[in-house]
Amino acid sequence: MSQAIDEILEKISKLEEQLEKELEKEKIPFKIVNNKVSFDKDIIKEQKKYTQDLLTYLKNSNILFILTAPIIYALIIPAIILDISVWIYQSINFKVYKIKPVKRSDYIVLDRGYLPYLNIIEKINCLYCGYFNGLIAYVAEIAARTEQYWCPIKHARKIAYRHSRYNHFFPYGDAKAFRERLKELREELAKLKD
Repeated sequence: MSQAIDEILEKISKLEEQLEKELEKEKIPFKIVNNKVSFDKDIIKEQKKYTQDLLTYLKNSNILFILTAPIIYALIIPAIILDISVWIYQSINFKVYKIKPVKRSDYIVLDRGYLPYLNIIEKINCLYCGYFNGLIAYVAEIAARTEQYWCPIKHARKIAYRHSRYNHFFPYGDAKAFRERLKELREELAKLKD
């Protein structure tokens, strides 16, 4: 990679850290004890004022939303199959190729159920979305590390989504870098930090 690209990536990294610090300032104060989120009693009391009871929630829901809910929730079956399949894939292949495994709990975070202002349907919806979107991110990271091992070459055309490992890939058409530095790029996967 060129020095200019390295410098830009470093700037992006610093901006991401700065963004994270600013987002921290907007957080409502809470504690995490034994993986359980808790708020102070005053905050819980205030948040509960915004809880919508089930009858009101259903009454105000678009009937098409209610009718399409089973279609949305039916995807839980292939999602669980994907989750199990990717876990098996990573458990076997990443050991063979000496790729640091992706930590599932870093991606699938199910903490919205602790929010006192959500009713039971909203909590189930949040649980589903947290699982499904976390699963997709988890699978994307496993795929990214696999791609770095086997074919770390950038695409010729612009792509809509660049995963976490893409910036480490070789430029499209750079045969020399691919042949001379592939081993180095593969070894990098064993040293990834959490």
